[in-house]
Amino acid sequence: MKRKGILAARYGLLALAAVCILLGLLGQEHMGVLQKAVKICLECIGIG
Repeated sequence: MKRKGILAARYGLLALAAVCILLGLLGQEHMGVLQKAVKICLECIGIG
């Protein structure tokens, strides 16, 4: 019984992670992260 609970928790967390990733992609969050990364990179080398 204990093993089934652990397995269910793992699949539940996997499903929750997939939903969070999907929501982030639908909300265009990856573009904001990319813009911030480019800005930091350009500041680091002295261009931005």
